[in-house]
Amino acid sequence: MPARIYRPAKTAMQSGTGRTKQWILDYVADSAREVDPLMGWTSSTDTQAQVRLRFDTKEAALDYARDNGIDAVVTDPHSRKPNVRPGGYGENFATNRRAVWTH
Repeated sequence: MPARIYRPAKTAMQSGTGRTKQWILDYVADSAREVDPLMGWTSSTDTQAQVRLRFDTKEAALDYARDNGIDAVVTDPHSRKPNVRPGGYGENFATNRRAVWTH
């Protein structure tokens, strides 16, 4: 059963980087989801698609996949530039300012 190993991206809802440090192993679904005609819920007979394993390092995830005979595809994360500029908001209240702060 194929799997995907990746590091999740930062959520768009918050500026924090929580839950982006670990590597995740997700199984790829073998069968398509079916829609229940009465309730409209989606279901699947593939229970492996619900499994999500977390690892501290990429090597640990690859070792787990190799030991258990899982065909894994690794997706490396894109690097992001730091969005904090020097000084920033705290510079507005510094006591050693060179210029007068006005509105």
